[in-house]
Amino acid sequence: MGFDIAVGYVFAWLVRKAGRVAGRADAEVDRGLDAGMDRLHDLVSRKLGQDPALERAAEEAGAGQAEPSQRTRRRLADSLEDAAERDQDFAQALQALVEELQAAAQALGGAGDGGVMHGNTFLGPTAVQNGHHNRQDNRFGV
Repeated sequence: MGFDIAVGYVFAWLVRKAGRVAGRADAEVDRGLDAGMDRLHDLVSRKLGQDPALERAAEEAGAGQAEPSQRTRRRLADSLEDAAERDQDFAQALQALVEELQAAAQALGGAGDGGVMHGNTFLGPTAVQNGHHNRQDNRFGV
C-alpha cells in the first residue's frame, strides 16, 4: 500500500481547501480527481479523527506550504499504516481510492502519484518530464 501517496493526496486536498491551488486542467477529469480527493479526505478524517499528524498537515497547508514537512509526512503515513493494519475495510477503501486517484492523475498527464514532485532542489537551468515513454538526456559539465 502506498501510504506516502495517500499522504500526498490528503495534503493536496488540504492545500486546495486552504485556497492555495489555482488553475484547472481538463474539467471533466479534474472534477473526477476533485471528487476522489474529497472521498479520500473524508475516509481519512473519519478514521483518524483528531490525529495530531492530520492536524499538523492541515496547519502546514493553511500556512501555504506546497508539501508537508518530512516529519509530518512520515507521521501521517505511520498513522495511516497503523489504521490500515487494524481495520481491513479501511485498508481496502484507502487502496481503492488511491488507485482511483492515480488513474485520474494519469488522465491529466501526471505520473500517477498526484503529479507531485518533492524533495528536489534546482539551482540553475532545469528541465522536467513526466508521463509514459518519455526520453530525457542529461549532460553535466563540458
